[in-house]
Amino acid sequence: MTFFKHGLAAGLFAVAAALSATAPAGAAEPVSVRLKWLPQAQFAGVYVAKAKGFYKDAGLDVTVNPGGPNINVETLVASGADTFGVASGTEGVLYSREKKLPLKAIAMSQQMTPFAYVAYTESGINSVKDFKGKKVATWMVGPQYTLYSVLAAEGVPQADVNIVSQPFSMQPFIDKQFDVATVTLYNELNTLKEQGIDNIKLFMPDDSGVTTQQDAIVTSEKMIAEKPEQVQAFLNATLKGWKYAFEHKDEAVDIVMASGPGLERKHQELMLNEIERLMVAKLGTSEGLGAIDLVSIGKVQDDLIKFGAMKTPVDIKGAFDTSFWAKVPAEDKKM
Repeated sequence: MTFFKHGLAAGLFAVAAALSATAPAGAAEPVSVRLKWLPQAQFAGVYVAKAKGFYKDAGLDVTVNPGGPNINVETLVASGADTFGVASGTEGVLYSREKKLPLKAIAMSQQMTPFAYVAYTESGINSVKDFKGKKVATWMVGPQYTLYSVLAAEGVPQADVNIVSQPFSMQPFIDKQFDVATVTLYNELNTLKEQGIDNIKLFMPDDSGVTTQQDAIVTSEKMIAEKPEQVQAFLNATLKGWKYAFEHKDEAVDIVMASGPGLERKHQELMLNEIERLMVAKLGTSEGLGAIDLVSIGKVQDDLIKFGAMKTPVDIKGAFDTSFWAKVPAEDKKM
């Protein structure tokens, strides 16, 4: 009888051990990701990663928090209010580090500069040098530094340009209140085209030698130091979400539309196509989605210092941590 009890106990222990070996190690880690803007296809990879269970499979319970015109992603992530963020870009990360925010970029989504400048064909503006003496509008939430970099690259002093704050609407440009306005290639430019406005000229930062990677995926130094496994898991799942979104665009747009009631489907389809072009360009093709271009980042920092937007250089490798991106499986980041 004693043997039976011991044998039964041993058997039950073996079953319990087998079950624990196949069960999850623990409850999913609750984390949040703060977006730089409201729900739209610009963030399709994040929404897809959540909807398809990629985050859950990675052991994360992710809350997606939308952004907006008065939300600073870098500050929220650096303070720990949000765990991760899809923030501004190269300039925003450098500027945050100069301000001593304990923030690091672990990937850079858009490999080409998504911002461009538009002027009407009848304006007489044929190059960036013609911005002198003109009213040039841009968003003062990060993109202004791209404009400063372009002006510096073209040898145009900022003091020679009437730079004004641009609202999150193209109506003032449509009403010709500005000589030049800023657009994103995936949103406002499509808005102008959809309204039949095609008598415009487009000026691309890359044509001036300015490449600024945008939509940085960021987290705090504290998170990197204390929970590097969760940082790696989040990045793996996010890039996997982006790859899936580009390979299943109709489904990805469905997911985005469900996240943002009131969105117009055709506009989101056009946006996702343009986001793919920006993310798969340059290092996105040769190295994979989310690659960090330290060379272009160094050039941007040099330009920012040149025109006084930054007073002292920051440690680029301290601001942009490539170690997590390097460990993302190739099948999750290579198209």
